[in-house]
Amino acid sequence: MIRILKFGQVPADEIFARVTPSVNVEEIVAGILADVKKNGDRAVLAYTRKLDGADLDRLRVTEGEIQEALAAVEPEFIAILEQAAENIRAFHSRQVRTSFVIADRPGIVLGQKITPIEKVGVYVPGGTAAYPSTVLMDTIPAKIAGCPQVVMVSPPGKDGKLNPAIVAAARIAGVDAIYKMGGAQAIAALAYGTESVPKVDKIVGPGNAFVAEAKKQVFGQVSIDMIAGPSEILVIADGRSNPVHVAADLLSQAEHDKLASAVLVTDSEALAQAVAAELERQLPLLPREEIARASIDNNGKIIVADSLMDGIAIANEIAPEHLELMVDDPFAYLDAVKHAGSIFLGRNCPEALGDYFAGPNHTLPTSGTARFSSPLGVDDFVKKSQFTYYTADALSRVAEDIDRFAKKEGLQAHGNSVMIRREGL
Repeated sequence: MIRILKFGQVPADEIFARVTPSVNVEEIVAGILADVKKNGDRAVLAYTRKLDGADLDRLRVTEGEIQEALAAVEPEFIAILEQAAENIRAFHSRQVRTSFVIADRPGIVLGQKITPIEKVGVYVPGGTAAYPSTVLMDTIPAKIAGCPQVVMVSPPGKDGKLNPAIVAAARIAGVDAIYKMGGAQAIAALAYGTESVPKVDKIVGPGNAFVAEAKKQVFGQVSIDMIAGPSEILVIADGRSNPVHVAADLLSQAEHDKLASAVLVTDSEALAQAVAAELERQLPLLPREEIARASIDNNGKIIVADSLMDGIAIANEIAPEHLELMVDDPFAYLDAVKHAGSIFLGRNCPEALGDYFAGPNHTLPTSGTARFSSPLGVDDFVKKSQFTYYTADALSRVAEDIDRFAKKEGLQAHGNSVMIRREGL
């Protein structure tokens, strides 16, 4: 059963404790990366047989397989995917940056040039659930950014096929190529390239501990979006909130993973007790009860605070992946929220709305990293270059200042490179 903690009456360690996966996969992942780097497709296919139970003769999904998958998905769900994609495009299109030029001083032109990343790899988890939503969320911003090549990887089932909904989402999102591979071996193939898999410049997308560790180890060889930890939700709810709704929202994240974290912060002792009881009522109704039960019992908590503003201070310290403000006037509290990945406002905005349909991204900072990082977006798929132009006269006007600056740092050759041009005039 979920714990109920009274803020100020229990140690801070209990309030702010984080879930820390104990599995140590560093050496295993390093070995997989080295094997794939050396042996390419042969190594990836071997790991796919061993770890996924799928005996493949190739990694890339063919057009025939794509058409077969599309035919297996209900037209009604295709329509839902298309509407979700439209919402995601509409939101992320507002994030597009433009290059700029500054030419407000004689003889000087400065600027910034935006260039899409050329090759992007998108990892889509498999395993205990399939996530076509992740395909849309992680691919559409890349296509909006103008990335010329976006490839997707996902682990196959034992039948050697990908979940049809994932393939359908990839086609709707505009993925350029799909590969049947998962785990650290997929990250290695994207980072180093193989005979059939292109080497990419950036890898995005969540995964298990092996995927997260692999992304960590290949960073520098390629760019990555973030190291994703277990899913998190924090609900701030006042005494007028419906405990049935609050419990349902907490369970929406608890069912992801046994390590997921579901937290309620409230100023109402009565709501705390009602939500705890409601969790026990709803848990047995879930197909993924075992996973959700482990999450709620081991990592879940209800924190009773003196006020909603105290609750927001607690949330800012935790910096959750998902934050719900379940109050009548959530906009009155929005400015007080400093650290959260994605914020859901009001009593009719469950986190699942953001997972699938609303438009804002669902690939979010976890494990407190919302204190300094942001949701996945178009910015993650572009790079910025600066440019500078000075005429001879413009350089001459600032030459002595640059020379003095260089000498102050003990770098005479820096100053010389400017002064020699001035003397030539």
